Amino acid sequence: MKILKIVFRGMLFVLFITSGIISSYAQNKKKPNIIFIMSDDHTSQAFGVYGSRLAKLNPTPTIDRLAKEGMLFENAFCNNAICTPSRATIMTGQYSQTNGVLDLYGRLPVKKQYLAHEMKKLGYQTAVFGKWHLKQKPEAFDFYSVLPGQGKYHNPLLYSNYRGKEQEAKLHGQGLVRTKITNYKGHSSDVITDISLDWFKNHRDKEQPFFVMHHFKAPHDMFEFAERYKNYLEDTEIPEPASLYNNSNNGSIATRGINDFLKRVIGSSVSSRNIVRNMGKHMKIDKNIPEPEYTHLAYQEYLKRYLRCVKGVDDNVKRLFDYLEKENLMDNTIIIYTGDQGFMLGEHDYIDKRWMYEEAMRMPLLIRYPKMIKAGTRTNAIVNNADFAPTIIDLAGGETPKYMQGNSFEYILKNEGNEQKKWPQSTYYRYWMHMAHSHANPAHFGIRTKRYKLIFFYGTNFKTLKPKKLNKYQVPVWKDTPVGWEFYDLEKDSQEMNNLYGSTKHKNIIEGLKIELAAKRAELNEEDTNYPHIQKIIDAHWND
Repeated sequence: MKILKIVFRGMLFVLFITSGIISSYAQNKKKPNIIFIMSDDHTSQAFGVYGSRLAKLNPTPTIDRLAKEGMLFENAFCNNAICTPSRATIMTGQYSQTNGVLDLYGRLPVKKQYLAHEMKKLGYQTAVFGKWHLKQKPEAFDFYSVLPGQGKYHNPLLYSNYRGKEQEAKLHGQGLVRTKITNYKGHSSDVITDISLDWFKNHRDKEQPFFVMHHFKAPHDMFEFAERYKNYLEDTEIPEPASLYNNSNNGSIATRGINDFLKRVIGSSVSSRNIVRNMGKHMKIDKNIPEPEYTHLAYQEYLKRYLRCVKGVDDNVKRLFDYLEKENLMDNTIIIYTGDQGFMLGEHDYIDKRWMYEEAMRMPLLIRYPKMIKAGTRTNAIVNNADFAPTIIDLAGGETPKYMQGNSFEYILKNEGNEQKKWPQSTYYRYWMHMAHSHANPAHFGIRTKRYKLIFFYGTNFKTLKPKKLNKYQVPVWKDTPVGWEFYDLEKDSQEMNNLYGSTKHKNIIEGLKIELAAKRAELNEEDTNYPHIQKIIDAHWND
C-alpha cells in the first residue's frame, strides 16, 4: 500500500509538472511576437507618410506600410535628442537622471537593461542586433550581435555572445575584453539584416515568442551608403526648407549670442555660417563658391547621401517583412519602427540633432498589429521614449514595473488613437551636453504640449569643469553661454520661426507652462539637486 501511495503521488507530481509545462506552452503560443526596429537619426521628415516636403520623393515605401496597415504617431518625442541617452531611456523606461545616462559617455550596466529582463520574465526569447551604443555588453539578452560603439558603415566588426571567434578586443567604452568577434563584408544595413535573418532561421526557439531589437546604424552621419545606391536621386532636385536661408525670429540670445556673436559657432550648419562645422565642408564644396549657392550645393549633396542611406534601410526592412510573411509570422508579430531621435535636415540652417526644436525632438513611430490596431489610424496623443518599454511589456502580457517612469500607451493602440482621460498632455525634454563637440549646442530643458513649447537655455555644463579658453575658431568649448527663454505657438507657427517669449499677450500661458514644467521636473527626478551651480542659474532667471 505504501508503495502504491508513493507511485500515485509521483504520478500526480508528473501530471502537475506536465500540465504546468503545457499551460506555459499554451500561454506562450498565444503571446504576440514583437520586433522593434530602430534606425539611427531617421527623422520624420524623411518618410512618405509624415507628409513633409520630402514625401513626394517616396523615400520609405516599405516602412510606410506600417502606417497604412497600423498606427502613426504624430506626437512621439524623445526626452534627450542624442543617441546614448535616448537608447538608455528606451531600455529602462526612465528619464536620464534616474537611469544615470545623461550624455554620450554614459553606460547602461546589465542590471539596468530592464526591458530585456522583463521580457524574459514574460517567457520571451530576446535578441538585439546592430547598433547598441550603451558601452556595457547587452548581456541581459539571450542573443546579441552588436556594433562596438558607433561601428563602421562598411565591412563592420560586430561582437556577439553566440557567433564569431572568441578573442580579446578593445571595445568602445569597455576597454580590453574577451568576446566573440566577426568581421563582416558589406554595408552595415545589409550585414545587420543578414544577422537578424540568420537568427530567425537558425537560432530562434519556435516554441517561444520572440522579442527582437533590430537596430540599423544608418542613416547616422557621415551618410555612407551602399554602392548600389550611388545613382539614386542623382538627377533630382531635393526640396529645401525656407528656414535654411531665412531663420526669421527663431532662437534667442542663448542661440545667437549678444549681437549675434555666437551664430558663427553655435549649432552645426548646412551653410558656411558655422565656421567650425558645416555640411559644405563635409560634402567638400569649394569654399570659394559664394552664398547662397554654397548652401544650395551643400544641401543637395547632404540630402542625397542621407536619403540613399534611408533607401538602404527601407530595402532591408522589406527583407525582414518578406521573411515574416513567408513564415506566416507577420500578423502575429507586433512591428514597431522608430528612430532614436529626430534629425535636422537643414531646418533653421542646422544639421545633427540635440535641439528641442521639432525636427530633432520628434521621433517617427509606426506600429502594426492587425489583431489590435485598426489600419490607417493616426494619433496626436503625446508619447515619449520613456513610454516604449512600459508599452512593450504591456503588449507582452505584463504590467509596468513601479521603477519605470513611462506610461503604457496600449490603450491608445486598442482605441484607434484615442487617449484615456488621464493621459499626459505634455512632455519633458533635456539636453545636457553643453557646447559639446563641434556641434556646440547650448544645454537646455523645456516642456511641449500639443500647442505650445517653452525652452530654457541655461548655458552651462552639468560637469563642473574648469572653463577652457576659446580655441582657434573662437568656439567657447565648455564655456558658459547666455541664458535665454524661447516660446513657440505651434498651432500658428509649426516651423518655430517666431520666438514669442516676452509677449504680453502670452504672459499667462507662459506662466502656466513654467508651473507645469517645474512640476514635471519634480515628478520625474529631473531637478538639479545634484548640480547646484545649474540650480543657481535657474533660480536667477526663472522669472526673466
